[in-house]
Amino acid sequence: KFNWTDEKWQPQPLASGLIYELHTGTFSSDGTFEGVAVKLDYLKSIGVTHIELMPVNGFSGVRGWGYDGVNIYAPHEAYGGPEGLKKLVDSAHEKGIAVLLDVVYNHLGPEGNYLGFFGPYFSKKYASPWGDAVNFDGPFSDEVRAFFLDNARMWLEDYHMDGLRIDAVHAIFDQSALHFLEELVRTVRQVEMETGKHRFIIAESDLNDPRVVSATEVGGYGFDAQWSDDFHHALHALLTGEREGYYGDFGGVAQVAKALERNFVYEGNYSSFRKRRHGRSAKDLPPSCFLGYIQTHDQVGNRARGERLGHVCGRELQKVAAACVFLLPFVPMIFQGEEWGSGSPFLYFTDHSDEQLGKTVSEGRRNEFAVFGWNPEEIPDPQDETTFLRSRLDWPLKDTAEGKEMLEWYKSLSRFRNERPCLRDGCRENMRVEFNEKDLWLVMQKNAVLMACNFGKKRISIPSGAWAGNMELRLGSRPGILLTKEALTLPPECAAVLERI
Repeated sequence: KFNWTDEKWQPQPLASGLIYELHTGTFSSDGTFEGVAVKLDYLKSIGVTHIELMPVNGFSGVRGWGYDGVNIYAPHEAYGGPEGLKKLVDSAHEKGIAVLLDVVYNHLGPEGNYLGFFGPYFSKKYASPWGDAVNFDGPFSDEVRAFFLDNARMWLEDYHMDGLRIDAVHAIFDQSALHFLEELVRTVRQVEMETGKHRFIIAESDLNDPRVVSATEVGGYGFDAQWSDDFHHALHALLTGEREGYYGDFGGVAQVAKALERNFVYEGNYSSFRKRRHGRSAKDLPPSCFLGYIQTHDQVGNRARGERLGHVCGRELQKVAAACVFLLPFVPMIFQGEEWGSGSPFLYFTDHSDEQLGKTVSEGRRNEFAVFGWNPEEIPDPQDETTFLRSRLDWPLKDTAEGKEMLEWYKSLSRFRNERPCLRDGCRENMRVEFNEKDLWLVMQKNAVLMACNFGKKRISIPSGAWAGNMELRLGSRPGILLTKEALTLPPECAAVLERI
């Protein structure tokens, strides 16, 4: 029996936290839970309050993202197994860091998946992008639901997880009167009551449906928060100029401003990407119900070459993006290595032992990006171990001049946020947003704090009407910021943080 030492532990609320998403296999050189544990002091030094582990359930082979898990009750042995995971969680709690776990309840992986032989766990009624959908509402589905609900309970009770991130809830199909997602939230709340420890449940959803994070009393599912793809897509498209795929729905400063003020950019308006109206208004929900980020495993790893944001738009614009993530009203989340401008790509990698399956995955990856004009020969092979090794974090870069500069910017933003309760209260009270589409600037003011961003490539002056009051410059992403009574002048690709005196 594991000797836990976290009896008095309570996690920090999400609204005032900083989440750090990481992949256990690539975060450290040895790719284990212990490799994560030895970096906890470092993570604490940059203000991280919650780490979010990508799936650690058992999956085919040694290398993988974890989303094609098949042994959902077993921590991946190559990472350190059950004992290693418990040690990591206990150590994190000792350091004051909560642990959130990414779990996948919408499908199981293609190799080693024998669950269907034991009962009607899967359904042909719905189409899933990754294989058979889970049977949450068909004949004998009560036992299927219990299997997954008990899994959630296991992670919270046996491994002391502080919360769960539920992958792609839009691919969890259920027409029951009591939706599986609501029952899942009930299970988390029951564990919370039984243990006396706060627990969190976070959704990944592309539905733009406020029900996901609305209270059950008003017909919602009751999740604490969800990932905010609209905010990410709006900011990414603005910074990079990319318009392929879903980025075609974004690109203007106005859409970033709308996300800040109303949570969703698409709230029933027409989406050219989907060729239909999309979403529903969530303007009455607090911003603490949404995670804000500019890099994640998806948004980096689903690119053909796995490039980081700084390699797409440049390091100066990455600094501007970081200011938006830390100082705008959402719960900030960063992705491993982002804070020093990591040069390591995060590629899609697999380790299937079935030769034909591995070949199919590799060819499918090449064909997927060939549609977008990529040379198939330039697409890294997911099955090649080199693809995995290239994705390991380049920790030595952190200690170079450019790595230190980026890291200090992230630390400064984190400290500034932590020292201003108004930036961590999870609401929009006393917040206002102004922007100029032509000159590519945006200003957000919350109480005495003002953040101004120049997303463009020319020097600009923002008139004093956008930032009335006596202000002092607290932080700047690059030299050359000029503050007078008449205007705030920003160099190209720059963020400035002011405070009323």
